[in-house]
Amino acid sequence: MRILFVNPNSTASMTAKIEAAALSVANPATEIIAVNPEETPASIEGHYDEALAVPPMLELFQGGFAAGSDAGVVACFDDPGLYAVRSITDRPVLGVCEAAMLTASIVASRFSVVTTLVRAVPVIEELAHRYGMAGKCRRVRAANVPVLALETPGSGAQHRVQAEVERAVADDGAEAVLLGCVGMADLARTLTERVGVPVIDGVAAATRLAEALAGLGVRTSKVGGFGFPLAKAIVR
Repeated sequence: MRILFVNPNSTASMTAKIEAAALSVANPATEIIAVNPEETPASIEGHYDEALAVPPMLELFQGGFAAGSDAGVVACFDDPGLYAVRSITDRPVLGVCEAAMLTASIVASRFSVVTTLVRAVPVIEELAHRYGMAGKCRRVRAANVPVLALETPGSGAQHRVQAEVERAVADDGAEAVLLGCVGMADLARTLTERVGVPVIDGVAAATRLAEALAGLGVRTSKVGGFGFPLAKAIVR
């Protein structure tokens, strides 16, 4: 089985972190392919960055599915372009936010999300509504950490994330906490031990869900909203 992860930003070190997080939970027989475009924003922090990143991301998914990938994962917690990716393939495609929320909804009756900057909060809140999780999502919290600070040793970003996770448990009554950025993927296990509730990394959750869907032979439906794009001219 081959699972394709596309990190829509252009930071290769974050792509390597995504690959490591996926490999840490994947079945030994599963091949993990993690890639990123070269000419997109270095981080996805808001709607503008998302819009710039989606077209190059779609090209990587098209190439990966043509090469035989069995499932795909949009490896950014904002799930940018997720429905567009589903429209170009019949293979199962997951977003890491979607996967994390689905996983949390099984193991906890309510959860909070800890993300990076305040501008990410409304994006994730909208996703909770889209995925039918608004009733279980207690709060989306910002640790006030730029995405790339998570890649910078000595930035203090990890301590700020941990402090916000602790507040989510103490103040929100969260029974699980979602890490709202793939740059936090390497913190999940340590934080779970420290705070005493499941701290869920969307990359790991998406890996196992993608394996399950592909293993079941489930395909993306093509009869409605995720139908293949209609052929049409693009005037330049």
